[in-house]
Amino acid sequence: MSRFAALLVLLHVSGLAAGQGRITDYAPLMNVPCPDLSTAPLMRSFVPQNQTIHPQEAEYVKTRESTIIPAAWESWLRDGSDIGYNLADFKGNYPRTGIAFSGGGYRASQYGAGVLSALDARNDSAKAAGTGGLLQTASYMTGLSGGSWLVVSLFMNDWPAIQDLVLGNNKDLSGWLLEFPLWTPGGINLLGAENQAFFGSVLSSVIAKANAGIDTSLTDPWARVISYHFLNQTTRENFFTNESSHGAGQLWSQARHTSSYQKHNVPFPIIVANSRPSDWDDPGQIPLTAPVYEISPLEFGSFDPSLSAMMNLTYAGTKLTDGFPENGSACVSRFDQAGFVMGTSASLFNAIIDRGNMAIDGFSAQDATGISYMLGRQLDAVRTRADDVANWPSPFTGLKNGTFIDSQSKWLELVDGGMNKENVPFGPLLVKSRQLDFIVGVDTDDDDDNRFPLGTSPLTTFKRVSELLRSTHQQFPPIPTSREAFFATGVNRRPTFFGCEPTQNPPEYPLVAYLPNSPPLNGDDPVTNTDAFKLAYTRKHTQLFLDQAHANTIGGFLPNTNSPDPNWGKCLQCAAIDRARYKRTPVPPRSAVCSTCFKQYCFDSQNPPSQDVLPHRKFKFVDPDPQGIFRVASTVSRNRGAFIGAGVGFVGFLGALIAFLLWRRRSKEAKYKKLKEMRSEEQMWGTSHDRGASDTLPLRP
Repeated sequence: MSRFAALLVLLHVSGLAAGQGRITDYAPLMNVPCPDLSTAPLMRSFVPQNQTIHPQEAEYVKTRESTIIPAAWESWLRDGSDIGYNLADFKGNYPRTGIAFSGGGYRASQYGAGVLSALDARNDSAKAAGTGGLLQTASYMTGLSGGSWLVVSLFMNDWPAIQDLVLGNNKDLSGWLLEFPLWTPGGINLLGAENQAFFGSVLSSVIAKANAGIDTSLTDPWARVISYHFLNQTTRENFFTNESSHGAGQLWSQARHTSSYQKHNVPFPIIVANSRPSDWDDPGQIPLTAPVYEISPLEFGSFDPSLSAMMNLTYAGTKLTDGFPENGSACVSRFDQAGFVMGTSASLFNAIIDRGNMAIDGFSAQDATGISYMLGRQLDAVRTRADDVANWPSPFTGLKNGTFIDSQSKWLELVDGGMNKENVPFGPLLVKSRQLDFIVGVDTDDDDDNRFPLGTSPLTTFKRVSELLRSTHQQFPPIPTSREAFFATGVNRRPTFFGCEPTQNPPEYPLVAYLPNSPPLNGDDPVTNTDAFKLAYTRKHTQLFLDQAHANTIGGFLPNTNSPDPNWGKCLQCAAIDRARYKRTPVPPRSAVCSTCFKQYCFDSQNPPSQDVLPHRKFKFVDPDPQGIFRVASTVSRNRGAFIGAGVGFVGFLGALIAFLLWRRRSKEAKYKKLKEMRSEEQMWGTSHDRGASDTLPLRP
């Protein structure tokens, strides 16, 4: 370690306040005694055709469904008469429900939060609309990338109301503090005292992890800066100090010890990440065959048939071969940092570091410079490996050699959960052994030119399940067959139910309520279709963002109008309870109320809907708080001299840094073949796309 790094660690460790932990608590603990492997093996492996979920997960869901969820259904639907049923007929046979939150940076976190508030019985307007209450009936919740930030934040803050979680309550919650830019919270001057204190604190955490013997990457500082916003130890007052560890030392496995979890009051959470196979020769492209990993507070692994194995999360970071620690009885613990789990699920650097042009794509110039500066100091201080991914020591070495692509690798290279284009984490909710009946999919993808979804994620999940996961996952219900069809039918602009008419009993697929980020139904200017790389929001924009997402979710749609549907709450209730009918013998008919709802909201491939019934929608993003731009200009003006000083040489520095990364990549990965050209979408989908589908909402290549 350099003298600079040693001094940095000493300074920051010595300045910590008691009771708040240390920023160096981000480091895993090495050489921890392993449990008795004869009675408590670290890993469990199963065949795809006979998969099992973790016993504690099964017990959690069973207890929640027997003690909490029945009362939640009764509170939400009362006696069921409003939707034409007698709820007492379904007791003991309620559907098992899950909610999936997609990725998309701060955009996804905020939109997901707004949707969740509209499904939460604790929100008065949601309860009045009839949508509030669905959350309380859910058994599972999944998130990836920006959606994972929402899910982890909820659990690590013990499930406060959404408004308090995001914007604070002037008491014990400071909120997400999105007005502080993620990479340069002290402003545009990188050499200013606040930014330097922030960089030093973040890097001290990363250095501590590296000094413990775990190779780091750019995902580690990424994990730490995310923690400042989504965990629970950072305030406006301590943001640039080490009076708090800013979430260092908070573990995802500790979510099990929160009051809400202990009382079974909340869904079981799962975070999703993709993987880049060790012998894959295209760093920026993730094949559909690559295992998709899930990280619950209990375990880490994949239900994909190629692996079908899970590792005890408490001892993640321990390298196993054939299920046994490489270092005898010595294990690793505290690797499952909550920030690192969020950072792993959102690790997208493999796709945005453009080594050919020596640039970092996607981020603003200020953010890219902050990232480059941080990485430059990191590389000066510690050893890294595979700089552009999240490095997880593999517990699966030697396992499933015939099918598992990383069986011979000592490391797993994990990346953003949406990197294979499955941006909505449906996968864990389709695992057969979880037996879900109803899934809410919140899609905040940015497929079109106005950054609204066009169905890429459900299309990819449909394809992946159909071709690769038949033995382990439920089928995905029928959906439009292409992005053009999503656009033409308008199901990307309003709530839609998929899978309303299964062909067998038990149904071959769950019923899916698809809730895409869409333009306001009343014709207002949209404020939720922001860039995924927008890493700062004013409080005003965040409030309007939440309000718009909430209004969309409680509003449904009325064909050929710009008015909310007064029956939408009942229709959502109809969809949520529908699979309960299939648990009775004989299957009772659908009620008249629900039949009317399904005619309006269900996707029928034989009689598809049309986007034409959704008039007067506005698609172009309008900044609701443009004063944020002037604040930046003011900051530049006030600090012009310092800014110029800080900026001198940074263009050259950025080029040199990326050149260095490129050299590292070439020298460390000489085994890679020449990079393939990115496969076209036509190859992926097996179809050709007409890019001229609409003048109103053009498709983005």
